[in-house]
Amino acid sequence: MLMNIFEGILIPFVGTTLGAACVFFMRKTLSKSVQRALAGFAAGIMVAASIWSLLIPAIKQSESMGRLSFVPAVVGFWIGILFLLALDHLIPHLHVGSDQAEGPKSKLGRTTMMVLAVTLHNIPEGMAVGVMYAGFLAENAQITATSALVLSLGIAIQNFPEGAIISMPLRAEGESKGKAFLGGVLSGVVEPIGAVLTILAAQLVIPALPYLLSFAAGAMLYVVVEELIPEMSQGQHSNIGTLFFALGFSLMMILDVALG
Repeated sequence: MLMNIFEGILIPFVGTTLGAACVFFMRKTLSKSVQRALAGFAAGIMVAASIWSLLIPAIKQSESMGRLSFVPAVVGFWIGILFLLALDHLIPHLHVGSDQAEGPKSKLGRTTMMVLAVTLHNIPEGMAVGVMYAGFLAENAQITATSALVLSLGIAIQNFPEGAIISMPLRAEGESKGKAFLGGVLSGVVEPIGAVLTILAAQLVIPALPYLLSFAAGAMLYVVVEELIPEMSQGQHSNIGTLFFALGFSLMMILDVALG
């Protein structure tokens, strides 16, 4: 069982790594329309995962509270939102396609801050996978090994284009293919680390599992609204981002409901 959990935790990281490897096979830059499509696809998967894999199980696990069963989900959700808001203000980072860095002033280079931006983006995804496997370890009726694996696969699918979204611009910034690939890989390292830390935390406070599930959902939705939706909507012909959002949402919903 532990080996299955270990493999499940690594699956999203593998998705990021494979995506980052695109820098070896593709031209230096991705077109704006492709970037919008990939951002929309990632946003769709993350929204669907937040609802079906995290918020709904959190509410179901609190059914013993009756009409107040929404409380853990709402509280955890807001803590997740505020946690990412704090990171956004505390860590200097630069979003792909932007010339204006966010967070505190820093002497870090552009490429370093670009990697940090995607790393911030990956923290809640790692936590989401970790809390699902924590629920499975706790033998929670709402979370099975299959549902945890489905979430890992869904995040890995959206991590593939995400890996390309970071490695390709790093290459365009003048980095070698090897360094651009490494930057993409490093941005995904936080996911398995976050997953393991979340599992350990959940084992210490198993009754807090509904709060942790909704915490991960809030953190992921913060990323979607703060970063991905603006990216998929900017410029002309932004409907391609909307269509790929719907594609990502549908795919994750199908995976979660059919397999979870």
